[in-house]
Amino acid sequence: MERLTPRVRVVWLLLALVRAAIFGGVIVGAAFGLTRPAVWESAPAALVPAAAALAVALALLRILVAWRRYGVWRFELRDDDLYIERGVFTRVKTVVPYVRVQHVDSRRSPLERTTGLATVVVYTAGSRSSDVAIPGLTPTRAEDLQESLRQLAIETAGEDAV
Repeated sequence: MERLTPRVRVVWLLLALVRAAIFGGVIVGAAFGLTRPAVWESAPAALVPAAAALAVALALLRILVAWRRYGVWRFELRDDDLYIERGVFTRVKTVVPYVRVQHVDSRRSPLERTTGLATVVVYTAGSRSSDVAIPGLTPTRAEDLQESLRQLAIETAGEDAV
């Protein structure tokens, strides 16, 4: 089983921090708004500190999840399919038969370009969750994986999916 490039942790941690800061700002801002006498005259004095403590706790949880996410993310090109394991709280095991692959893209967001990473997106036949993404790859590995998946999909064309 292949793991992602460790640099993906940087991206996931940065995203977790940004999201936590936004969410924390909303929570603390709402608490400040509620403590205004015109809104709630008898607002508890501990409302704003409690909101700040909640924001910090949620930020720490987001950081922990982002860190742990790397440890559980794996993928493998098997004989007949692409196998992916991921998920911190809910473990998800995805099997994509090569015969179901429609096309494969490689993408690089600005944050991924900054950290030297890329994501491969595999589009499959079907209506529910018809694409899977493999993030945290080096650009060279992403191109190699994209080409390997393309070749495997061509080789299995016409075969029945399991």
